[in-house]
Amino acid sequence: MAKRSSSKPSESLQFAVQVVQGRWFTVFASFLIMAGAGATYLFGVYSKQIKSALGYDQSTLNLLGFFKDLGANVGVLSGLIVTGKIAKPKVWQMCMYICIGANSQNFANTGALVTCVKNFPESRGVMLGLLKGFTGLSGAMFNQIYLALYGNDSKSLVLLIAWLPAALSVVFVYTIRPMKAVRQPNELRVFYHFLYISIALALFLMVMTIMQKQIAFSQAAYSGSVAVVCVFLFLPLGIAIREELLLWNLKKQPVDPPMEVAVQKPEANEQPKTEKAEKIETPCFAEICNKPPRGEDYTILQALLSVDMLILFIATLCGLGSSLTAVDNLGQIGESLGYPTKTISSFVSLVSIWNFFGRVFSGFVSESLLVRWKMPRPLMMTLVLMLSSVGHLLIAFPAPGSVYVASVIIGFSFGAQLPLLFAIISELFGLKYYSTLFNCGQLASPLGSYILNVKVTGMLYDREALKVLASKGMTRSSVKELVCIGSQCYRLSFSILAAVTFFGALVSLVLVTRTREFYKSDIYKKFREESEDL
Repeated sequence: MAKRSSSKPSESLQFAVQVVQGRWFTVFASFLIMAGAGATYLFGVYSKQIKSALGYDQSTLNLLGFFKDLGANVGVLSGLIVTGKIAKPKVWQMCMYICIGANSQNFANTGALVTCVKNFPESRGVMLGLLKGFTGLSGAMFNQIYLALYGNDSKSLVLLIAWLPAALSVVFVYTIRPMKAVRQPNELRVFYHFLYISIALALFLMVMTIMQKQIAFSQAAYSGSVAVVCVFLFLPLGIAIREELLLWNLKKQPVDPPMEVAVQKPEANEQPKTEKAEKIETPCFAEICNKPPRGEDYTILQALLSVDMLILFIATLCGLGSSLTAVDNLGQIGESLGYPTKTISSFVSLVSIWNFFGRVFSGFVSESLLVRWKMPRPLMMTLVLMLSSVGHLLIAFPAPGSVYVASVIIGFSFGAQLPLLFAIISELFGLKYYSTLFNCGQLASPLGSYILNVKVTGMLYDREALKVLASKGMTRSSVKELVCIGSQCYRLSFSILAAVTFFGALVSLVLVTRTREFYKSDIYKKFREESEDL
């Protein structure tokens, strides 16, 4: 009896270790880390506080938005600045603080996202959609948490997004690592269970956003909302434990000993070594020009100097650059059209929630269309960019309630672009240098944000605001904060954004044409051959 009772704790401990070290716990931990890596989408909530506290005009604020877009989160130093804990810095110092803090999202993406794609190579579209989906929901979740902890104090929000994502990463960072790919028959079904949980979470957040706009919530009510969000976030852990339990029971089943089979090795076994030696001696320039077929592992220079990457870079610059500009200016858009602060916060939450729907939609639907109908994934990007153009036009020519619709469209299309970009890069250029290549590919996003946000939208906004001041007989030195009120403030800039996004859609059509034959082939064949069956 003593032996049996002592073996049970031992078995439980072994199973617990298997759960924590398993592929499915890695997915769960990645969900939590990615859920804390989307604080950039809250810039529209607290950007007005930065603008008023530091007396910036819109061009300077958009310059900060550009440096924020280089990475993910606003760092601790900028939080101390906005809450008045340290002296007012110069603009270049603010840019440096935000840029340093913003690098955290790149680390979260590279660590969690790349690892999961390598662990589940045949479900990469689905995996990317789910992971980026949780990042998309991050803004709405942070909105609930800060309302529960701090009330309607957007200054404290900056400090919250400085410490909470870091805490999540510290707790779960050691559980995320690449593993040998294993073919699990029910793998897609498990991902659909994750999808159902994430959709339920998104719907709950959307209902809370609508209710909080209609009803005055108490601090306790906000705390209850956060408790429900936490339950949804930890439900995937139950699925991970369930899957590991199935694998645990499968391992305990008796297996017939394998028969020994003698395999005769080919005589000319030195041939591959010679070929490898010759390959190493190939000059660098010749190696760059001698690109492998699409889907094979490109070197970093081969991928970066390819026509496919150039086309993808231009389409991403136009699409994500325009979407980031819209998201970063959402606070000022609402202010210019006369919406109260609480309603502007609702716009940000809508963008965050529909950002999630766009990500999981593009991940799951593009994967399904690719497997069933061999539809090129870049074609989905073309359709998404065309939809995004419509959202920009709704802001350029606003009507009653159009900003709500525009928030939904821009959030959806913005979210849909990222999983598509990451999946296309992994499919065209292989997984060997994927972490480097997808980070290089998304550099188009902050570059587009700088051109369209700082040099176009910010300058045109300030020009309109100065016109309003001039009509009142005032100058820039007469006011601390440069504010523009009226539908004309963003009309020209968002008309330009709509045209740029449509151009990006046309550019992506070129990639559709170039990759049509590649996507007609079995692009996952080599991963099936390399993986192990359960």
